[in-house]
Amino acid sequence: MLTVLRHRDYRHLFFAQVVALVGTGLATVALGLLAWDIAGDRAGSVLGTALAIKMVAYVLLAPIVTAVADRLPRRTLLVGSDVLRGGVALALPFVDQVWQVYVLIFVLQAASAAFTPTFQAVIPEVLPDERDYTRALSLARLAYDTESLLSPALAAALLTVTGYNWLFVGTSAGFAASAALVVSAALPKARRSGGGRGCTRAKATAGTRIFLATPQLRSLLLMNLAVATAGALVLVNTVVYVRDHLGLTVGDVPIALGAYGAGSMALALLLPAVLDRTGDRAVMLTGTLALPAVFTGAVAVTLAGTGDWRRPVLLATWAAFGAVCSAVLTPVGRVIRRTTGPADRAAVFAAQFSLSHACWLAAYPLAGWLGAAFGLPAAVLTLAAVCLASALLAVRAWPARAEGAREAGEGHTRLRTGLSPAGR
Repeated sequence: MLTVLRHRDYRHLFFAQVVALVGTGLATVALGLLAWDIAGDRAGSVLGTALAIKMVAYVLLAPIVTAVADRLPRRTLLVGSDVLRGGVALALPFVDQVWQVYVLIFVLQAASAAFTPTFQAVIPEVLPDERDYTRALSLARLAYDTESLLSPALAAALLTVTGYNWLFVGTSAGFAASAALVVSAALPKARRSGGGRGCTRAKATAGTRIFLATPQLRSLLLMNLAVATAGALVLVNTVVYVRDHLGLTVGDVPIALGAYGAGSMALALLLPAVLDRTGDRAVMLTGTLALPAVFTGAVAVTLAGTGDWRRPVLLATWAAFGAVCSAVLTPVGRVIRRTTGPADRAAVFAAQFSLSHACWLAAYPLAGWLGAAFGLPAAVLTLAAVCLASALLAVRAWPARAEGAREAGEGHTRLRTGLSPAGR
């Protein structure tokens, strides 16, 4: 897998992603401490609102920003986004009002909504060979999982010698390093999806329209919802399972979350070889159909009132959730690459970014509010039902004959999106 790092430009972009992710992880820890300083016992409410702002920014702004940014060079957009995110990180230690936190978080996430889809659209052009690109996708999955494990540990170590405000400085340094690495890489020139100011609205909705018009991508949207139900259960309710339902210690919370990350990382390491043999459809749909089966473990732990077996079953269930979610999410870039032309790829990656976060925005309240209002069993059973329905619909949406299908040139994509050929 690591052989793909021999490609100089990809190697620089990959490490740009890694340092930016570590910086983001430091900011997550620091933001919680900042919220406590400003709001005291209302810190949870502040963080919940900040998370909602993040999701709304991703859902609403990613397609719009990508459409407007189509007029900018990729390097300028990526570096500018990193500079803006770094500036916000440096400003956060100086705020003393909750509304200021919300404004800065919105700006930071708006910059991320511009950066991430553009970055994702660049990688398949830097790595035109599909085997290399598949390995890059697995490395990206490992980078996300490693960040979720490394950043809290790094933050804890730093907090033993300095205040939390310095974590924001570390975040800014991560974005600065990311910008420098992007500058040092040779980026392919973007192929514009259309010309003229009047096309901005069409560009902003082009990716979504391609999603709805393409069987594989319609299926991907349903897979995103199935993954979001599992991920929301883990991220929102792990502390409830560990502390309330099982009566375990605070130290068991990161262990449970670590099981989820470990499962994801283990599968990501194996996936390139599996994809080479079986293809995207078989891996992704098998993973999607496995999610409702894994939910049975969560249901068993939830409904059982006692038993020492519940802790190992919870850890195994969380690890299985991580592995199966990785099987579904890792090949996403391959599917988008195969079903779209280069000129529309950024718009489709932006749509994937936006629509997948819309699924998470729907799943978070189901996991949190249902559990708080009606109890944990109601939440897990509802999420399991949504997951099962999404999985079955995803299989139906992606017929076997569509496996490996490629669009018949950029002209076909242009006909479906309604974009003019001007500016190509």
